Amino acid sequence: MFSNRYVRTIILSRVLLQLGIWIRNYAVLLYVTDLTNNNPVYVSLISVAEFAPIFLFGLIGGTFADRWRPKRTMVWSDLLSSLSVVAVLLTIMNGGWVALLIGSFVSASLSQFSQPSAMKLYKRHVPAEQLQGVMALSQTLVAVFMVLGPVIGTFIFIQFGINVSLILTAVLFLGSSLILSSLPRDAEEPKSGDASGFIKELTAGLRYIRFNQSLRTLSVTFSAVGLASGLTQPLQIFLVIEKLGQDKQFLQWLVMTNGAAMLAGGAAIMGIAKKVKPQLLLMVGLLVTAVCTIGIGASTMIWLTIVLLVISGLFYPCIQGGIQTLIVRNTEGAFIGRVSGAIMPIFMGMMVIGMFISGYLKDTFSLLAVYVVSGGLIIAGAISLLPLIVEKRRKAEKGSAS
Repeated sequence: MFSNRYVRTIILSRVLLQLGIWIRNYAVLLYVTDLTNNNPVYVSLISVAEFAPIFLFGLIGGTFADRWRPKRTMVWSDLLSSLSVVAVLLTIMNGGWVALLIGSFVSASLSQFSQPSAMKLYKRHVPAEQLQGVMALSQTLVAVFMVLGPVIGTFIFIQFGINVSLILTAVLFLGSSLILSSLPRDAEEPKSGDASGFIKELTAGLRYIRFNQSLRTLSVTFSAVGLASGLTQPLQIFLVIEKLGQDKQFLQWLVMTNGAAMLAGGAAIMGIAKKVKPQLLLMVGLLVTAVCTIGIGASTMIWLTIVLLVISGLFYPCIQGGIQTLIVRNTEGAFIGRVSGAIMPIFMGMMVIGMFISGYLKDTFSLLAVYVVSGGLIIAGAISLLPLIVEKRRKAEKGSAS
């Protein structure tokens, strides 16, 4: 794989990009909690700024990535991300901090144009027999930074502060842009259709989901799980402070533990996925995650929280693997791209809603109450799969009887 120039270059640029993203995210999180005295509303707004662009621009970025030259799109996206961080740094130095949220939003939005372009270059320049290995390598890179990113980001912020963290982030984004600029010049892109093409494709995908029972069921499950994930995502730091009585820097160890468990769980799932039905894999993953979520919200003991995070991380790949397999198996080849493009924003949209209201719910009720609600939503998502499981069993029985 690494003999391929495109693979080497893109993976190296993604390393710099992931490192910059984690340094930025943790610098923003720790800086804002310092300034606002751990205000949960502002903490939840940080998560909204970082994740909302995936919902708002995921489909748009993918569509334009097909119309624009991929190398040029990636180079300019990373360059503009670097410049946006510099602009935020200048604002911080003049006494403002709300620009951190705007800068995080802009940078995350630009990445929605860069990522589909990388996929486009892989499709063009990586042989088919190597493509699956390259995609696995890309996913492993993300998992590795889920383990190392929080540690690196927290260490740099504690040792050097917000200014150095943002300067380093800008340099890493700029480095990614420069590395990508070494790729050969893009071929001329064929002219795409009119501007309404995106809306037509999205409408076709939604119509296809509407008349496909399995995809409708998965959409309901995705909605429940997305909302549940959004409720707890911004509040992890309060588990550390309020439940475990630790400094907020301790959050890096919890995230690292969960990320390492996900990595191990992903490797295990690869070995058993062919032997277990995807709908069963998904339901088991959801139920275990629901129990762990409620337990984590209630736990006041460090060792118990870590054990629950490990169990949750080990079973999280069951959810991702089950959903992706079900989408592929229940979607015609001509609709896979549009169905994925329509279902993922459902998940991200509900996740952003959950992030937006999580701080208010914590202030109104309690941290435990939010985690219990999150666990209940995941259980509801698992229950919504029952019609799909019953239908699959019925078809299997009919097939064996005939």
